Order: sequence, then structure tokens, then C-alpha cells
Amino acid sequence: MNAYISLMRLNKPIGILLLLWPTYWALFLSANGWPDIDLLVIFTLGVIIMRTAGCIINDYADRNIDKHIARTQDRPLTTGEISTKKALLLFSLLIVIAFCLVLLTNTLTVQLSIVAVALATIYPFTKRWTHLPQLVLGAAFGMSVPMAFSAQTGLIPYSAGLVFLATIVWTLIYDTLYAMADRDEDLKIGVKSTAILFAKYDQIAITLLQILLIIIFIAIGKTFNLDLIYYFSLIIITFFMIYHQLLMKKRQKSAYFKAFINNNFIGISAFVGILLSVIS
Repeated sequence: MNAYISLMRLNKPIGILLLLWPTYWALFLSANGWPDIDLLVIFTLGVIIMRTAGCIINDYADRNIDKHIARTQDRPLTTGEISTKKALLLFSLLIVIAFCLVLLTNTLTVQLSIVAVALATIYPFTKRWTHLPQLVLGAAFGMSVPMAFSAQTGLIPYSAGLVFLATIVWTLIYDTLYAMADRDEDLKIGVKSTAILFAKYDQIAITLLQILLIIIFIAIGKTFNLDLIYYFSLIIITFFMIYHQLLMKKRQKSAYFKAFINNNFIGISAFVGILLSVIS
């Protein structure tokens, strides 16, 4: 049982949280207040299920790569503790469960879910042929945004595009930090990432992405007419970003990973700002 918990990363909820916050941003913004309770439950469960499914297909794709990376060499598929057949069966089961959940919404949301599953499935394999797998991951994570808007309102307004874009940029930031911790090993085995693409300019690239994210957050506030409390949350987010910059200066794997984990506070800060603004 512990092997399956590890395979699905249920013992490491950070991935679920990083996907959950943009979903909640979209749900509360689309409802301009509390979203329908059934949608809140559906999307929360959907995020958990799709995140665990994504971890399985990621480990399946990387099973021969992970053995060369110290951080991942003990994963169940790499050690053989769980067979690839069982992993793929579990992945398929989780996808079916997630699809059953989305069937409780509407046709447009169901159609969008197909795109989301496709992106989540191909993401792990993009590390072989592009230095931008983090962009694909951002799009995969971002699909929860138009799905939330379509489920809540029956359509996808142009304003949803800002939230979608914020999710992509934020994912680029924290997953590049994550990739920076593995960069040396990835270079040896030929795995591509934005961390490798940015090379010695990685901190500059992340700084520019952080500035872009703040600009998008400000645009979201203006577009959705959010209250002053939301802009206060952006100040808090800026301080977290400065902290991440200080961590990056250490040029240590542990510091990169700490900055990655700490991005959870950016997600929750934005959510609290949105929540307090739309329910006031």
C-alpha cells in the first residue's frame, strides 16, 4: 500500500495544492462569490484524482530515467516494486473516475476535460524533445481554469484567459525551480527543461516571469473589480517572490527545492485575496 501511496504522491500533497489554488481562483472568480457547492466538491476531487493520475503517467514515462537521479531512484516503478501494467491500470481507473465526475457538469466542460487529459498524458514525454515541458505542464494545470468557468457559468469569458495565463506563468516559475534542483543530472542523461534552457540566466528569467505574474494578477484584479484586500495579497506575494530570489542566490539544490515548495504560499495568498474580495 505504501508503494501505491508513493506512486500517487499522496504522501507529498504539495503537487495537489499547487494545482488546487488556480482551480479555486477560477471557481470563485467565475461565481463572483461562493461557487455552487457541488462544483466545489467535483473540482476538488477532480484535482486530487488528476494530480495522482498525472504522477503515475509521469513515473511511467520516466521509469528508466529516474534511476539515474538521486531524488527519484527509489520510486516504485523504478525499483520494480509496482509493475508498469499495474501502474497503467491504476492510471486508467483514475481517469475513468475523473471523467465520471466531469460528466456531472455540462457538455462544454466535458469537452475541455478531454484536452486536459491529453495534455496531462503527453507532458512527461515532452522532456525528450523540447526544453519547454514546463510550458506544457502549465497548460495542463491551467485547463482547470476554463473548465471551472464553463462549469459555473456555461461559457468561457475572455477574462478567464487572464487566470489561465497566470496559471501558466506561475507553473513556469515553480516548475523551473523544481527542475533547477535536478539540472546537473538531467544534463547527463539528456532530459530537457526550462532550467537547462535558461542556464546561467535562470534567476533573471524567473525574475522576469515573477514580474509578469504580478502584472497579470493586477490585470485580474482590475478585470474582475476586486477589492483593496486583493491588492494587499499581491504585496504579500511580492515578498514571497523576493524570498525565493534570496534562496536562488544560494545556488544549492535544497534551496531551489525550498523555493519550489514555498510557492504554495503564493497560490494560497492569491486565493485568500480573491475569496475575501468576492464574498465581501
